[in-house]
Amino acid sequence: MAQEDVFKKIVSHCKEYGFVFPSSDIYDGLAAVYDYGQNGVELKNNIKEYWWKSMVLLHENIVGIDSAIFMHPTIWKASGHVDAFNDPLIDNRDSKKRYRADVLIEDQIGKYEEKIQKEVEKARKRFGDAFDEQKFRETNPRVLANQEKRDKLHERFANAMQANDLAELKQIIIDEGIVCPISGTKNWTDVRQFNLMFSTEMGSVSDAASKIYLRPETAQGIFVNYLNVQKTGRMKLPFGIAQIGKAFRNEIVARQFIFRMREFEQMEMQYFVQPGTELEWFQHWKEWRMKWHQALGFGAENYRFHDHEKLAHYANAACDIEFHMPFGFKEVEGIHSRTNFDLSQHEKYSGKNIKYFDPQTNENYVPYVIETSIGVDRMFLSIMCHSYEEEQLENGETRTVLKLPAALAPVKLCVMPLVKKDGLPEKAREIINNLRFHFNCQYDEKDSIGKRYRRQDAIGTPYCVTLDYDTLKDNTCTLRHRDTMEQKRVSIDDLQRLIEDEVSIASLLKKLQ
Repeated sequence: MAQEDVFKKIVSHCKEYGFVFPSSDIYDGLAAVYDYGQNGVELKNNIKEYWWKSMVLLHENIVGIDSAIFMHPTIWKASGHVDAFNDPLIDNRDSKKRYRADVLIEDQIGKYEEKIQKEVEKARKRFGDAFDEQKFRETNPRVLANQEKRDKLHERFANAMQANDLAELKQIIIDEGIVCPISGTKNWTDVRQFNLMFSTEMGSVSDAASKIYLRPETAQGIFVNYLNVQKTGRMKLPFGIAQIGKAFRNEIVARQFIFRMREFEQMEMQYFVQPGTELEWFQHWKEWRMKWHQALGFGAENYRFHDHEKLAHYANAACDIEFHMPFGFKEVEGIHSRTNFDLSQHEKYSGKNIKYFDPQTNENYVPYVIETSIGVDRMFLSIMCHSYEEEQLENGETRTVLKLPAALAPVKLCVMPLVKKDGLPEKAREIINNLRFHFNCQYDEKDSIGKRYRRQDAIGTPYCVTLDYDTLKDNTCTLRHRDTMEQKRVSIDDLQRLIEDEVSIASLLKKLQ
């Protein structure tokens, strides 16, 4: 099945099973805005809990805050967002659709990479165990031709982005023959910059109102509170401040479901360090964050680092962690060495001294910052994409199953009485009442056991328990595992012991030690 078709099925599955709905659905939706349903919000909260505890619980020198969405407008002037928070946009005159020029070119680079990968996969099937991938990549004419095209385009694109050369970006689009996905034509306008911040007014009447912005990132809320946290927490460098919160960007080219939205959620940690040590800490957090992702068990081959071609004005090093989505490797997290730009700017614009006094060196200085920033929604999507499977069973049937990491699954255990009488429903409720303090449980008595299993498979429930007439005699039940579909008879008294360790967030955190 084509990856595009797989992705469509995942999007459909998200709505059908209560994970993600189009916002304002009964009014035909609102573009690039989504609501999380009853199962989606549980999965999302589990992702956030895994991140939060991995930062704050496992690190003695990292604490959390929750800053306001509305902030003083000068903050965004100091950070550079008012003047420089732009995307290069281009319009197609025939479809009247607007696109990000850099994304169009990145997609073209991705097409060359896909062609190379297809040649590699064909050769792998042809030669089997004898296949030497490195030698094939170095000698195959078609691979070499596509690699040369890819590398030339990549270099040209990187130079244009570094120089902020909008005319060159358009020329690249023309030279590569990139067409509008809607009209199929190359009738492009010039590339121009577009600021992404939402603005609004604060005040009781519009005349007296002042212009403020919905925050486009959560990081600045950390920076302006850095000194408050440092002093009240008696923090010594190095230390970090973590935050989870909503951010808002007026994305013109919002696409690929929840991958790029106008209202989204971020998990960010700013790590304050002594100047001169920042690149060592940058490397440390690159490795640690990759370990965090790979602890989910999705396979190291589905992740890669991508160093930035064009550094932001505040950075001296930047890298993305990319995950293999159905539409290619895409960024899920960024790690940046932000230097002391943000704190220095806020010191300058506020007129307040926010230098750190280092008792070891007896110096005052503005700390440097390492940032780790992960999109909750992108993380959610990467987990859904990797977990979704359609399995062919021995009886010829197909089952749709979400093989979610057990600790992140919305529901951990579903309890099912075989029949709706003779005391079995009451026994099921008793089990749930005992276990709900430890993990999320669900009760299901409708339809055949087979149909009930399929419903739970579709939302990723790792365990199901079936109660029958023997349960009332010997206090045992049938425990079914989602991934293997294996069933075994166990004592009801052992359920918590058998399940709790695997479905707890602690099971993931232990992998990071």
